[in-house]
Amino acid sequence: MAYDPADEEADEDGDPREVRNETRGERLDRKWNDILQELRVVMTGTQLITGFLLAVAFQPKFAELERYEVGLYLVLVVLATTATMLGLAPVILHRQLSGQKQKERVVRIANALLLTLLVVVSLVASGVAMLIFDVTVNRETGWLAGAIAVVLLLLFWIVVPRIGKREPRSARSR
Repeated sequence: MAYDPADEEADEDGDPREVRNETRGERLDRKWNDILQELRVVMTGTQLITGFLLAVAFQPKFAELERYEVGLYLVLVVLATTATMLGLAPVILHRQLSGQKQKERVVRIANALLLTLLVVVSLVASGVAMLIFDVTVNRETGWLAGAIAVVLLLLFWIVVPRIGKREPRSARSR
């Protein structure tokens, strides 16, 4: 018997999923917990990158940076600060709406904030690679490092999710 995704129940986004015996409230709690776990992972990396960027300005070599490098650095500081605030926003939202029967709204908004955070962190990571290679090697290598980082990000944002949506090999053999 062939695998048929239509045999599975679809979630609210229309994606096939396992049939779960959970109430609406349990589903929202699960989704909120998933968001919190993802935020924990992303925020750790965001804090490390932000700390690195903040420390750079106090290094002796910082005074030797060219105007372009300082501009790139400042853009990265703004993006890293934005990422930090985006990571705090879902928790602030939850605190503000806690106990007001707004869990579905909190989950929906927090999901959007998390996706935005992931985009901003992706940009910061690409920019940091670009800045480091620019300063340590040369401008062309910096642009190359930035381009490679962007290609990798596109791979992770576009290609990998599509591969994940493909029919599992074990399901094809049924």
